[in-house]
Amino acid sequence: MLPVIAVSLLTACATGSSDPACVCPPVKKYDRDFQTQLAKEIEAAPPDAAFPVAMQDYAVMRAQARACQTR
Repeated sequence: MLPVIAVSLLTACATGSSDPACVCPPVKKYDRDFQTQLAKEIEAAPPDAAFPVAMQDYAVMRAQARACQTR
């Protein structure tokens, strides 16, 4: 009986999730100068450029990662 109690107490101390789907990715911080440069490059892109669409998708993923970290 004592080993069962000891194991149950140790599992209660686990802080990380064993489910990899629940791990929140880190969100890299960009300084203001970098953000300004990026915005200028996006605005200067030709109308049919593909990367602005990818950047919009990336922005959504960053928002989801931030939301994951606040849970």
